[in-house]
Amino acid sequence: MGKTGRDWTQIYAIYGVDDWQTPLFLLIHAIVFSVLSVLFLLYFEPICYFLQHFLAGPASARFTAGFTGSVTALSAVCLYFAAANFFYSAVSLHWEMSQRIVSLIPDWSSVKHALDLGCGRGILLNAVALQLKKSGSSGRVVGLNPAQTKNGALNPTRTLRTAALEGVQEYVTCRPGDPRTVPFSDSYFDVVVSAVFVHTVGKEFGAKSAEAAAERMRVLGEVVRVLKPGGVGVVWDIVHVPEYVQRLNELKMEDIRVSERVTAFMVSSHIVSFRKPRQHSMGTGEVRLDWRFSHMA
Repeated sequence: MGKTGRDWTQIYAIYGVDDWQTPLFLLIHAIVFSVLSVLFLLYFEPICYFLQHFLAGPASARFTAGFTGSVTALSAVCLYFAAANFFYSAVSLHWEMSQRIVSLIPDWSSVKHALDLGCGRGILLNAVALQLKKSGSSGRVVGLNPAQTKNGALNPTRTLRTAALEGVQEYVTCRPGDPRTVPFSDSYFDVVVSAVFVHTVGKEFGAKSAEAAAERMRVLGEVVRVLKPGGVGVVWDIVHVPEYVQRLNELKMEDIRVSERVTAFMVSSHIVSFRKPRQHSMGTGEVRLDWRFSHMA
């Protein structure tokens, strides 16, 4: 975190954790497995004696008790690691990747309208606003979230509060909206960014289903639609980035670049950036083609 001048405690104090239930769930289970592994260690002989009533001989009982205790201890370690990785990904890594995302925009001073798709509590949103402020731009950034999320209704007040704590509230607007039909006109934004959000769209159909893939591609089409010719899009996401690259090539985007792999939320993640051509011949209807039928049939 040294490069950004922030440590994770500062970031956590401002933003908290969006999906705090997941690391808490993992931590509770890690503690339970830790207690069980300690019990296996302290009461190994009584456990072996008890297992002899169900297994053929003391050797089988000792092997079973030892194996079960080892698996329990290993499970505890894995759960602690998973909980720590989820917490790190949601707070510290999210901030670091947000700094990388904003660094991919060559000139913030010329940006008048920016969009953060799926802004959550505003880590990336405020990183964009800070860049606008530092560059002396008169631009603004809009944070768009679904009206209903898996954690409940959207709370724009909470997001705006983090902007106030960062001192960029005058650069930030938040509003609800469907990412599959972004409520802005064609070619409206100079920059569109998104952080670990697009993969959540369509999950109600099943993450690996053709329907979910079609929904993700529809969101990507909307990103292209609302970008101005010459505008830049940057998406940090998990698992599905190869799909995004394929779709961006189909939409004839330029300068498509994919970052090296970064582990986030226990899976592979990448940043993909692209530029919309200054002479973009595809119409709105073509951008919104149902990707499902041409690729997932």
